[in-house]
Amino acid sequence: MNLALYGHDGAWIMVDAGITFGGDDFPGYRVMMADPHFITARRERLAGILLTHGHEDHIGALPYLWRRLRCPVYATPFTAALVRYRLAQAGAADAPVVDVSCGERFSVGPFGVEYIGMTHSIPEPSAILLSTASGAVLHTGDWKLDDRPVVGRRYDLARLHALRREPLLALVGDSTNAVVPGVTGSESALFEPLREVAEQAAGRVVVTSFASNVARLVTLARVAESLGRRFGVIGQAMERMVAVARGAGYWPEDLPALVDARHLGFLPREEVFAACTGSQGEPGSALVRMAADRHRDLLLDPGDSVIFSSKLIPGNERPVEALQTRLRALGVEVTTDTDAEIHVSGHPAQGDLARLYGWIQPPLLIPVHGTPRHLAANAAVAEACHVLQVRLMRNGDLCRLTPQGARLLGSVDSGRLTVCDDGRLLSVPSDLLGQMRTKVH
Repeated sequence: MNLALYGHDGAWIMVDAGITFGGDDFPGYRVMMADPHFITARRERLAGILLTHGHEDHIGALPYLWRRLRCPVYATPFTAALVRYRLAQAGAADAPVVDVSCGERFSVGPFGVEYIGMTHSIPEPSAILLSTASGAVLHTGDWKLDDRPVVGRRYDLARLHALRREPLLALVGDSTNAVVPGVTGSESALFEPLREVAEQAAGRVVVTSFASNVARLVTLARVAESLGRRFGVIGQAMERMVAVARGAGYWPEDLPALVDARHLGFLPREEVFAACTGSQGEPGSALVRMAADRHRDLLLDPGDSVIFSSKLIPGNERPVEALQTRLRALGVEVTTDTDAEIHVSGHPAQGDLARLYGWIQPPLLIPVHGTPRHLAANAAVAEACHVLQVRLMRNGDLCRLTPQGARLLGSVDSGRLTVCDDGRLLSVPSDLLGQMRTKVH
């Protein structure tokens, strides 16, 4: 549930506004987000909201918080399309969402803003360079170094190299995979492993993955085509993502037409190849309903195969284990990323972090997006790369950045809001938060 604030010359700018889910740590709290009380109390000084990409942990809070913030929202076209849909659902279709091109430079209040193209597990991820008269900050967003992305452009290597010549004060960077040695694999490497698993199936093939991973869906469509199977997607989030990808030009025109989800159940079992939501065992998702034998469009039989082409997000162990147990009880063959190389992450491992720090040579690293363990691991990589200074921050910390380094000024109130069944936002009791290990900085 990422949310960062940068202040300069009396104005503030927000980068991302995401949600998280309660999971096992917060049972009964379905959706949570950072409490933006600090900035809503200063709303007239909030110049804008910049979005790095379209994942829910970066944009999902906007529909809930928009009425409290009321300022322009900037995003690349793919992300903007997702945000406009979510805001319209929340009755905020009038919110000013401004399309920004990768590489574009513009001003928001006293900030110069530049969107720098990266690669990730969703189209149009961007790092954001914030420039001021006092210096610049690079906010990486979520990223990986994928030299052969399935959809979209490769990361902007030339611009990343050139950043070492900018008056950079700090790099604020993704720590999600900082405990993982080596480098993160490319999306393009998944075709053969997925095909090998799927071609062994005699019955239906159902693959569950993150709905936002358009590249994975394109790869699955190509795998289905190579096996002579008919491909379709099941689940509202996945269907919407394909529609947005088509509109933004990220769905290849040479792929066979998708089979409508309502028709998949009428095909012979050996012809069915479907992608669906539910990789994290989300209640009401397509795969959870299939496992309960109550999906409207597709039911599973003994001998069918379900492939989990996804990473298990910490906190979701119980629902995913329960889902896989139910599938096996139906006689379904279940394959996960522990059985075959059928998933790659969208985040940088230690080798990727080291490459980026070598290119940019930032004077200061502020690790974000991870638990304290991940932040410390990112800091260790930076120190090994001779980054001069690392500043570990906690939720709510207020830090002044100058050419002389970083100085902690104190902290502001921070916490979580939760969404009630009636749509109201309530504070999560502080005694439940304890020593939070969240992704808000």
